[in-house]
This record gives sequence, structure tokens and C-alpha cells, in this order.
Amino acid sequence: MAATFQIFLILLAVLAGTALLARRLDVAPAILLLLAGIALAFVPSMPSLELPPELVLLLVLPPLIYSASVAMSWREFKFNLRPIVLLAVGCVIFTALAVAAAAHYVMGLPWSIGFLLGAIVAPPDVVAPLAIARKLALPRRILVVLEGEGLANDATALILYRFAVAAITTGMFSLPKAAGEFAVIVAGELLFGAMVGWLSLRVRQRARDPQIEITLSLITPYVAYWVPEHFGGSGVIATVACGLYISWNGPLLISSATRLQGIFFWDLVIYLIEGMLFLLTGLQMRSLFEKSAAFPLHDILFATALVTAMIIIARFAWVFPGTYLPRLLERVRRRDPSPPWQWVFVLAFTGVRGAVSLAAALALPFALPGGEAFPYRDLILFVTFGVILITLVGLGLGLPLVVRLLGISQAGLHEHRAELESEIAARREALGAALKSLDAITDDRELSDEVVKLLRARHETRINQLPESLDPGVDDVSAAGIDLTRELIAAERKFIHVLLRDGKITDETRRRIERDLDLEEASLANREYRKTPR
Repeated sequence: MAATFQIFLILLAVLAGTALLARRLDVAPAILLLLAGIALAFVPSMPSLELPPELVLLLVLPPLIYSASVAMSWREFKFNLRPIVLLAVGCVIFTALAVAAAAHYVMGLPWSIGFLLGAIVAPPDVVAPLAIARKLALPRRILVVLEGEGLANDATALILYRFAVAAITTGMFSLPKAAGEFAVIVAGELLFGAMVGWLSLRVRQRARDPQIEITLSLITPYVAYWVPEHFGGSGVIATVACGLYISWNGPLLISSATRLQGIFFWDLVIYLIEGMLFLLTGLQMRSLFEKSAAFPLHDILFATALVTAMIIIARFAWVFPGTYLPRLLERVRRRDPSPPWQWVFVLAFTGVRGAVSLAAALALPFALPGGEAFPYRDLILFVTFGVILITLVGLGLGLPLVVRLLGISQAGLHEHRAELESEIAARREALGAALKSLDAITDDRELSDEVVKLLRARHETRINQLPESLDPGVDDVSAAGIDLTRELIAAERKFIHVLLRDGKITDETRRRIERDLDLEEASLANREYRKTPR
């Protein structure tokens, strides 16, 4: 037990150190974490660590999907539903078929094994590419489509995966039956996920306690995921539906105290989960290397290169027609004009595979019902890990260069500026609406002049803190005001510490004052109108 805890502490230290290095090198942390995990796997004193597939599929995947769904805008998801479905369902199936054909005709594998391999490597990861893409000032729509695809494509892949495993173990497969089951799973999980989201919000609203509400929010994705998964579904669609329901309906039902604490809690949880996931993925290299002695090296390299090439080619072959062919219909073209080809190229290029693919490969049974070894299990493992390594490092490091060469970031910067201008306008309008509400309340109730004056002063202060525009001169004045406010807060902190040291206030008093200062400083960070995306 002590040794396990020591390994956990080592991994946490590596996670923190690698994240700092990634920030300094301006590289996506996922890339360095994977490479750090591979290096750590071959440290002589480090024990061989196996990544339990149930850890990813049952424990790690639900909170990752749920958190991303809650952060996703339901309005933007609905508007981009066509491209998201085309990628999350159509592209995954197309990629699985392309890999199956290459594995059968080039590598000589049975169709069933080829389709299983295709289902495993078909879904792109959502974590790593988005971490890279958000730093590149990409247009908002590209990010929304990538995030929406990443939320839903695991469901398609895991359902195909179960069909393929069942076909191999039983020797039977019916396409009409599989298609019917797929439709039932999707419809059932959508309804179940929305129901869990509704129930979760009602229970949390009754709780009215931040600690209880956050605990319930942690339970919610597991309820949404585990129940459908237990009955043969994927669980992913239900979790996405649950998160989107809470994203749209939660803001008016969740208290501010719960929201403030919950944001910190979930940010930390997701940061640790994602970091550990890529580290543990890299640590699998040692056990895979030990098993690779049974296979000729050139066979493994050839299979990995072939499958990697097929998933990249298949994505490009799907994304471009999937973008432009629907717009041959006037109704679609009028509602949603064609995007520039550069946007489509970036969308096709961002096909990084991640830990879900490795978890699915590790979850393959060791033997068939008759006792025979599961065919090609180790080869599927080697190829899956190779595909993850090549796409994460190769495509991940190549994406910034592609974005720069295509000149997409400029469009993203203009879009970001327009978004910030609309945010400032929305803040002014909201403050104006609140001021009108104050006038109405003043007319209806007998309020003292001191109370009304205090409330009006609060509104005037908040209005004055908003920049008049994002022009360099005005923006510099606003930034200078924020910096000076930070200095004043720091001076106040020092003085409070002196009072505590001299025994003039208690620790409890100091904590209450510090909380107000912390909230004010967080508010300052929230009001920094930067010229580059967050």
C-alpha cells in the first residue's frame, strides 16, 4: 500500500513538473505527459504499471464527458448538430470500415478483426487537440465542432466495438439487427440522460448546500453512464445529454456559492484526471515492449504505419465531402454558408487519438468462450498504442504550423475581438436592466436614501470599470487600472497580515477579509479583456 502511494506521489510530481515545462515550451501538456510516461516506464526501479481498462471506461470517462458537456453551449451544439453528427457517427463508421478494408486486403487479417481494430482507433480524442487548438486563436466554430465530435464519437466507437467483439466471440453478426440496436441505444440514452440531468438539478436545488451539491454533481455522470452501460449501451450519449441539459438549465437553479466552489473543484478534478490519463498511457509502453518479442518488429511497424495512414486519409476523405455536399441543398446553404477550405483542412487535420482507444484495446478478452486465445489481441494493442503516439506527437506538434501556414488565426482574433465587444455591451445592458429594477423597487418600497445611494454607487463603480472600447489607448487605460487595483489589494493583504501578527484580529476575521479580497481579485481576472483568446 505504501509503495502504491509513493508511485502516486511520483506521478503527481511528474505531472506538475511536465505541465510547467509544457508551459515554458508552449507545447500541449498531453504530448509531454505521454512522452514522460514512456520515459518513466523504462526507469529500472519503476514497477510495470498496467492501465486497467475499467479505470478509463467506467471511472475516468464519465466525469471527462460530463464536464465537457456542461461547459459546452447547448445553443452552439444544436446549431452545429449536422457537422457534429457527420463526424461523430459518419466519420467514425467510415474510418472503421476503411481500417477494416486495409487490414483485410493488405495485412491479411479477417474482416471481423479488421473491423474491431477500426472501431478501436476510429474516435479522435477531445482533450489533447482542444488544448492545442484553444491556444491558436482558431475560429470559435472549429472549436465547437471539435468539442462536440469528441463528446459523441466515443459512443459510436464503443457501440461498434461491442458489436465487433460479440461477432468474434459468437461468430454471428446481423447488420439489420445491429442497426436497430444502435438506434434504440441512441434514443434510449438521450431520454435517460435528460432525465438524470433533470433529477440531479431538482435534488441539488433542494439540498441548498455547496458541499452536498458538489458531491451530487460528482455522482451525476456516473449514474448517467453506468446504468446504460450495464444494459449494453455505451453510456456516453446519456452522459452528454445529461451534461447539456444541466448546461442549459443549471444557471438559474444552481446557487452562486455552489458555482464558485464547483468550478474550482471540477477544474482540479479534470486537470488531474487528464494528466494522469496521458501519463498512464505512456507507462503502458513497458509492458507492450515486453510482449513485442513475440512479433517481428517490421510487422508491428508496418501495421502501425498502415493503420495510421488509413485513419488520416479516411478523415480527410470524409470531412471535405461531408462539409460541402450537404450545401448543395439550397435550404442548408442559405442557413449555413460554406466555410473556407482552410477551416475544413484544420478540422480534418485534427484527428489525434487518445486513451479511450487504448482502454478499449486493453479491455479485449484474453480468450474466446471455447478457451482459444483471442485472435490478434497483442497486435491490436501494439497498433493502437503506436497510432496514439504518432497522431498525438505528430499531428499535435504539426497543428500550430498548419494553422500558421493557412493563416486561420487572424480570423480567430477578429472573432475574439467581436466576442469581447459583445461581452462588454452585454455587461452594460445587464447593469442598465438592474438599475431600472432598482428604480422600480425604490418606487414600490420605502427605502432610505443611504441604501439607495449605496446601491447606485455600486452600479456606477461597476459601469466605470468597463472599458469604453477595445482600442489600444482605452484598453491600456483599463489594463493599467486593473494592475493598480491588484497592487492595492496586495497592500491590503499585507496590512491585514500585520494586524493578525500583532494580535489585533483573529484568524477567523483574517479569513473572512481574505475571502472578499480573493473574490475581488478573481473578478479582476475575469474582467481582463485580452486581445488573444483564453
